[in-house]
Amino acid sequence: MSEQIFKINNVEICTESFGNPKDPAVLLIMGAMSSLDWWDEDFCLRLADQGRFVIRYDHRDVGRSTTYAPGTSNYTITDMADDAVGVLDAYSITQAHIVGMSLGGMISQILALRYPERIHTLTIIASSVFGKEMEKLPPMGQAILDYHAKSDSIDWSNREAAISYLVDGWKASSGSKPFERERLYKLAEREASRAKQLPSRLNHAMLQGGEEYYDRMGEISVPVLIIHGTEDPALSYEHGLALAKAIPHAELVTLVGSGHEIHSEDWDQIVDSVVRLSSR
Repeated sequence: MSEQIFKINNVEICTESFGNPKDPAVLLIMGAMSSLDWWDEDFCLRLADQGRFVIRYDHRDVGRSTTYAPGTSNYTITDMADDAVGVLDAYSITQAHIVGMSLGGMISQILALRYPERIHTLTIIASSVFGKEMEKLPPMGQAILDYHAKSDSIDWSNREAAISYLVDGWKASSGSKPFERERLYKLAEREASRAKQLPSRLNHAMLQGGEEYYDRMGEISVPVLIIHGTEDPALSYEHGLALAKAIPHAELVTLVGSGHEIHSEDWDQIVDSVVRLSSR
């Protein structure tokens, strides 16, 4: 495991890698308001043990990457896709297998359209179609919206309050599988220890851009795997079905009882699926 900070697109992006750099590269792209920490280290190691060079990284405004003043908008989702390619460049990787969670899945779609020569395969977890078609699908669950509406009242300087807020945010997004509070608490502790400025994560809620890639999923030519939980309260299962329909050659893997999460009970199925896809 090796953490590095690279200058990419005039910002600093913090990365961490696992495994042998000579193995096929897998770039993990996390969702909105989430640092690299939420790709659990044990998950990354399990994937690396299958002969993959695994990279996770902090988006702008989370973790140790460049942060901006809370409540400001300084970049687009296309910039975030460029950051992902910049990470590959930093590791001298010409092509990679991309695994994107939620917003990371939408960034992955842009990558496949904007940089098709850099992408071997896409695995899209708990995400949706990128574009206006998403407006026809069920909205985010009200309980999640209500929970995050409380963010303005959080005392981010109070470490315990901040950690509890992070953990309970994942609880609001979980399915019916047992909630892994102890594991997620440890991840939240790590994020709180690493983050330059925790409140900056909320800037992701103002993210815009990428209109030139709207509703072009049918143009994605690389092999695609879609993984979605049946009890996702943020992007319901219908979003996964819509994405599988929008990318005609995509394969859908259903996680029964899973929410908007990467539950440890699903790690084997996810890792096996990524390895199988990346072995093509």
